[in-house]
Amino acid sequence: MAAENLTTTGYIQHHLTNLTYGKLPAGYQRVDHHGHTETLAADTWTMAHSAQEAKDMGFMAIHVDSMAWSIGLGALFCLLFAMVARKIHSGVPRGFQNAVEMIVEFIDGTVRDGFQHKNPTIAPLALTIFVWIFLMNTMDLFPVDWLPQVAALVTGNPHQYFKVVPTTDPNITVGMSITVFLLIIAFSIIKKGFIGFIKELTFHPFHPSFKGIGILFAPILILINFTLETIALVSKPISLGLRLFGNMYAGEMIFILIAVMFGAGLLLGIFAGVLQWAWAVFHILVITLQAFVFMVLTIVYMAMAHHVEDEDQFNH
Repeated sequence: MAAENLTTTGYIQHHLTNLTYGKLPAGYQRVDHHGHTETLAADTWTMAHSAQEAKDMGFMAIHVDSMAWSIGLGALFCLLFAMVARKIHSGVPRGFQNAVEMIVEFIDGTVRDGFQHKNPTIAPLALTIFVWIFLMNTMDLFPVDWLPQVAALVTGNPHQYFKVVPTTDPNITVGMSITVFLLIIAFSIIKKGFIGFIKELTFHPFHPSFKGIGILFAPILILINFTLETIALVSKPISLGLRLFGNMYAGEMIFILIAVMFGAGLLLGIFAGVLQWAWAVFHILVITLQAFVFMVLTIVYMAMAHHVEDEDQFNH
């Protein structure tokens, strides 16, 4: 374990707590990792010393580890693909170039199958989402204690918080899904116009009639349509972000529970080694599938945003 004096519960909580930077109010009493108590004389921006401090920092707190890993892996993705793009040639691809070309062709085929409109940004968007999420998910395959122990050695704090899987942080997954949501809204307005977008929210799935007695029920149908369509629209980013977070968080939790078994004796330690290997092999499928699902749903949502209904349908 990363810290031998932690209880099993404390060990699990430690590995599920982010390295958090935020503001603590004046008068706040905090306890550092040496057990010393300090009362803050003024509002202070600082690193959290405990999970409770991280919680007390509130909404404006930043998960430094999640931000660093996600940005770093995004930069790594850009760097590697840029290197391949500069050295690409028309001959038979080898090594990493072959792998990159296979990924690009796979993403391009998936976009062609799921997106029947013309927009040059969708394929690069899908590629970025798939590779970036895959890289973040892949961090789950590192043994849970290795990188936190390195962080503890560097900082001199044996209880240093340091999560290395960004997709186990809902701030990262929901943040990505909100970006997709904003793109859905933007492309819907660009392709359908603002009035067309409003019509889509108020004239589906029930088409109100403005002729005869139907005009009496039109406001009720419009309200029902708006409620249903708004719920459907908002549920898209929520489902995208929470699905990825939930699956990766569960996978990380299983790795942590297996790590706990290593400290429970020789027999359980051997069994834990077998379990860890088996779960890691299976998890390769999970991390790839979760990146693929997020990408495919994004493509589907983009296609829906580009789809324009026949105007006569609104006047039916």
